[in-house]
Order: sequence, then C-alpha cells, then structure tokens
Amino acid sequence: MTTPHATARRMFDLTEPICLVNFFSDEPNESMAALGFSGYWDGYFAGRSAPLGRVPAEVVDAAFYNFAPGEVARHIPKVWATTTPEAAHAARQAGCVAALRRILGDLVDSPGLQRAADLLTQAATAAPVEGRVMYAALRALPVPDEPVARLWHAANMLREHRGDGHVVALVAEQVDRTEAHVLLAIDAGIHPPETFGRIHHLPASYLAGVMARLRERGLVDEDSRFTEAGRAAKDRIEALTDALAEPPYAALDADDLAELVACLQPIADRLNETGSA
Repeated sequence: MTTPHATARRMFDLTEPICLVNFFSDEPNESMAALGFSGYWDGYFAGRSAPLGRVPAEVVDAAFYNFAPGEVARHIPKVWATTTPEAAHAARQAGCVAALRRILGDLVDSPGLQRAADLLTQAATAAPVEGRVMYAALRALPVPDEPVARLWHAANMLREHRGDGHVVALVAEQVDRTEAHVLLAIDAGIHPPETFGRIHHLPASYLAGVMARLRERGLVDEDSRFTEAGRAAKDRIEALTDALAEPPYAALDADDLAELVACLQPIADRLNETGSA
C-alpha cells in the first residue's frame, strides 16, 4: 500500500465482499419480496435507485450507465407503484445487514468490526460529492447507528463512489454501456465475450453491432480478444478508476488506514469463504 492507487485497489478488495451480499444472499431478496416485488430486477432497481428518489428512468439509466437501452425503463418508475424509495432503501439495508450477521457470526460482536465500521464511515463520509451522483445520493441519507448496518452503509457508499468514478473513466475512453461489459468479459477470460452473464440475454443483432464497433476502433480482434490497443484502453480505465477512488482514504492517517485494513481483513476473509452468499 505504498501508492494511493494501491490503497484504493486494496480497499476495494476488502469492502466489495461486504457489498456482494446484496446480490448473492437470500436475505436482501426476501426483504424486497416482502415489499411486494416478485422478480429480482424490480427489487434491484428499487433498492439501488432509492437514494435518488422518484427520478425518471433516464436519470437512473445515466447514473447506473451499464444497462442496455430500455432495460431501466422496464422497472423505473413502475416499481414506485409498489413501494416508496424510503421503504425500498430500508428493506435493502435490512436484508444486507441480516445476511452479514448470518455469515459473519461471532465477528459481529467483535471490537474489530466496531472499529472497522467507525473508520470506514469516517472515510466514506469524507470525499467531495461533486460529479458523484450515486455517492452524493447516499451521503444525503442518515448514517446508521448499529455497527453492522453502519459497516454496510459505509461500504455501499464507497462502492457507489468508486462506481461513479468508473463511469467517468469509461466516458473518457468513449466506451459505452455494453462495450464496458465486453471489455470486462475479455479481461476475465470469458470467450466469446457475448456469453457473459450480464449481456448474454441481449439480442444477437445488438451484440453483433457492439462487437463490430469495438473491432472498427481496433480494440478487439477478429477472434474477439484484446488487441494491443484494447488491452491498453482497459488498463487505462482501471488505473483511472483506482485513482478516482482514492479521495475517501485521504481522511485517514497512515496508522488509522493500517488499522482499518487489519480490522477488515477477517471480515473480508469470512465473506469470501462463502462468496458473500
């Protein structure tokens, strides 16, 4: 952790497992279902977009960035006929906290978790909000008092802060919503990249157009793998994402940052053992 970029990447590795319970655990889905949502994606869009309030689909689409055209509009604003943004956020938080309590077990009441929640919240509430739409929306919400809830809320803020920066990096490289998934898939060794789970359901003609544009720009070769230019572009995106994720951690001195890493490590290890499920 000798550079700010390394710090941001290290903290992402430690905090991402905390956030992944929202996607891989049963409790958040059950909480959203209790509000009246019968499908995963209605609950996803309601819970994640809730801090933005009752904004049009176009605003959510812009903030989330990586959903195919029309996907957001199938859920927003429809979900607000079922519940309110306030109830959706509360349900999402309650489900994630319940999942964390189940998985972390004896760590829940440990001094290390309490300290991790305190330090992570200090970092998560310290960064500038300019240009950070999702992060700013979460910053406007009350910080929970209960340690596990505070830990999740802080990790979620940092995840959206990083995500806002990632969108900036993608826009800077002129990589659009679906091209971003293709580059991620290629980087992960998924071949052909069109089979990646986040895009495989999209129309074949649409995906063919995405791949054609990437080839025309010289980022992907005829075998759907990175060219040298494509590899360089992906590396620049990740480097800028890390650089833009740095500001929250400037709020911690070296000793506090080292303590935060030490406190988060057993939490991340326990969550990684289960895949945060």
